[in-house]
Amino acid sequence: MSPVWSLGAGLLLLLLWVRHRGLEAVLVHHRWVFVCLFLLPLSILFDVYYQLRAWAVWRLHSAPRQHAQRVRHIQAQVREWKNEGSKRYMCTGRPGWLTVSLRVGKYKKIHKNIMINLMDVLEVDSERQVVRVEPLVTMGQLTAHLNPMGWTIPVVPELDDLTVGGLIMGTGIESSSHIYGLFQHTCVAYELVLADGSLVRCSPTENSDLFYAVPWSCGTLGFLVAAEIKMIPAKKYVKIHYEPVRGLQKICEKFTEESKKKENSFVEGLVYSLEEAVIMTGVLTDEAEQSKINRIGNYYKPWFFKHVEKYLKADRTGTEYIPSRHYYHRHTRSIFWELQDIIPFGNNPIFRYLFGWMVPPKISLLKLTQGEAIRKLYEQHHVVQDMLVPMKSLEKSIQTFHADLNVYPLWLCPFILPNNPGMVHPKGDEAELYVDIGAYGEPKRKQFEARASMRQMEKFVRSVHGFQMLYADCYMTREEFWDMFDGSLYHKLREQMNCKDAFPEVYDKICKAARH
Repeated sequence: MSPVWSLGAGLLLLLLWVRHRGLEAVLVHHRWVFVCLFLLPLSILFDVYYQLRAWAVWRLHSAPRQHAQRVRHIQAQVREWKNEGSKRYMCTGRPGWLTVSLRVGKYKKIHKNIMINLMDVLEVDSERQVVRVEPLVTMGQLTAHLNPMGWTIPVVPELDDLTVGGLIMGTGIESSSHIYGLFQHTCVAYELVLADGSLVRCSPTENSDLFYAVPWSCGTLGFLVAAEIKMIPAKKYVKIHYEPVRGLQKICEKFTEESKKKENSFVEGLVYSLEEAVIMTGVLTDEAEQSKINRIGNYYKPWFFKHVEKYLKADRTGTEYIPSRHYYHRHTRSIFWELQDIIPFGNNPIFRYLFGWMVPPKISLLKLTQGEAIRKLYEQHHVVQDMLVPMKSLEKSIQTFHADLNVYPLWLCPFILPNNPGMVHPKGDEAELYVDIGAYGEPKRKQFEARASMRQMEKFVRSVHGFQMLYADCYMTREEFWDMFDGSLYHKLREQMNCKDAFPEVYDKICKAARH
């Protein structure tokens, strides 16, 4: 039988099986079929298009010349909204399914959509050690652009598709954040189009109130059109040390100890159970022992969290050298560990060698094709949350995550939180060491109920003066939300800049209690 006939017969059998089981049942219980046959190839086409476009734009030097023109077009749209009577709130015209957040942005259907086609690296200023970019530049795009020049940015949040705009208007973190803080703390200036159509630049010394209020505001103070981000010299490798630790108290002590060491370029923890974890520390270097180089980003390599788990199972420490860009995007191929729920056999060596080059599927395409049944299933039986708590509350926090969710692995990422104005800052007058606890997966707690369980988690996080990342589902009331976040500067600016008729309040935009 020829290959064409074999393929045709296979597709016919697949269609008959889908018809027998029902399309919805297949998409819910055998989603890997749809993902492998359709979303993985489509994701490759997406990547190829954006990479070719970025290359062409930079080669032709068209981005800097066209940036001002594109910003004027945004200003014109805002002024048109004003001339129409300012009857509806404004929001970006980017489709909700294109964002990395799993939340469905229903507000885009009723708000005035402002088209913002800004996705280019504008300027690399080696003298100032600053890169100026447009808001839709992704982390994968930016590191690919800077690394060959010998530069990187201090905080490179994990997933390739995370955008600069999302990381500023929301937030971003990486295992270098114990030195540099959150993504917003590595930015030196923002450019925004405000509700009156004016273009404003803000920095710590210029329109400083706006500069500190923009992070976490989720696009409710203005439209970000450019950002300037610090750069640091890039090195070829990260020398990473793996250390398994057992016992919750010892895990917390070791993680805290390593997080306080500035000589560690990177600190990260993966907690595999209440009593088991692997603590990783890394140092940037240009030299490597050839026999210990692990190009973990290669498509045929094991998923990173599975690779780390081997040290725990073998109960041994280890050291290896990972190429820097591979390290920065080490969790991308498996979307941390979310992909194991979508493609259960995705880490199988046969699948990795044959199809690993197509992984991961675009999160945006997963959202676009999930359907109402899958969305409700995920909402009730799946958790994607990042809670930021003081390091001194780490042990109590892990115990609470275990009791309320029982999701493993947990991701631990330390960060220094300076006492800057804005929505998120420590309770005291000085900078404080915090930790991001990331829970991604299906809760194993028998009595888990999404709304009740997450409200319990949110209550705990507020009690220790922590914060919830706003990309995820939030169940707080308005009073609880503003108890968690400091809204004083934010509300003052919304009043001063006439934002109340132009943009919804951040709570109304992101919290379930406001959207339902």
